[in-house]
Amino acid sequence: MERTFIRHQGTSAVPPQLRNAVVAVGNFDGVHRGHQAVLGHALETGRSLGVQVVALTFEPHPRSIFQPDSRLFRLTPAPMRARILEALGLEGVIEIAFTSDFAKTEALDFVRTVLVNDLAASHVVTGHNFHFGRGRGGNPEFLRKAGRDLGFGVSTIEPFSDEGGAVVSSTRIREMLAAGDAAAAAGLLGYRYTVTAEVTSGRQLGRTLGFPTANMSLPDSSDLRHGIYAVRFRRADGKVHDGVASFGRRPTVEKDGTVLLETFLFDFEGDLYGAQCEVSFFSFLRPELKFDGLDPLVAQMRTDADEARALLAGVKPLSQLDARLGFPTS
Repeated sequence: MERTFIRHQGTSAVPPQLRNAVVAVGNFDGVHRGHQAVLGHALETGRSLGVQVVALTFEPHPRSIFQPDSRLFRLTPAPMRARILEALGLEGVIEIAFTSDFAKTEALDFVRTVLVNDLAASHVVTGHNFHFGRGRGGNPEFLRKAGRDLGFGVSTIEPFSDEGGAVVSSTRIREMLAAGDAAAAAGLLGYRYTVTAEVTSGRQLGRTLGFPTANMSLPDSSDLRHGIYAVRFRRADGKVHDGVASFGRRPTVEKDGTVLLETFLFDFEGDLYGAQCEVSFFSFLRPELKFDGLDPLVAQMRTDADEARALLAGVKPLSQLDARLGFPTS
């Protein structure tokens, strides 16, 4: 029987498949290699105990509640995070609504109500710096003691460092993407940075110039550097195309245009309007530039497309996860 991943909001009426499981708790923004260490331990524990593994996370990101005036560049909004968790092999994700009232929950009440009563967790896995409950009153040691008292196991995973010895973090990845270093970000993510959005109609100028594009709007909070990227585009039906994408305001043809992600798919003809599609970023090719007219713009677009084709022809998956997210399935 084919496995069905479950994305469940809240902790009431939790499906039976998500109860009595190993529960990995965290925000998991980016689901990067550090998060994958936590999730990998949870999966190993689930196999040893013979139970399913689920993620317990919070939506919106708690920082948006604690720091409402601070714009947060989300690496993986909830739907994309769920897609990655499914690709890693989890049974499901439970998304708790994080509100000002929820933030006042005492740590022990969170353990008793959510982990024990609602989820009947058999084992809980967290990162080393996990804090929870009112005033950050709960920490890994608190959780271990509560587990001993209430009948569930607890594992705490130490920080995960990259090959250079620096701890992998969502903050580092955000900084890399803001600088346009998609390749370095992929090294910390363990997969190519991927966005998902609906394809919308535009002015169709690209079609007039011989480069029809799939246009997508990313969240205003995205700090991805404006510029041209070599990408892979996954259609709603799962088929994958190499392509070249422009992210920015199109200064040659518009003054103060809205920010769009425009992807020219290689070897594709068709209508993608209204479809939810994914774009995976492989390499930054150049900054966004203003050209003196359409002819030099088109010449540069041809060069960009040739460079992207050459670069993508030789790439290989960084991991099994990367293969599932950004490479053809056939």
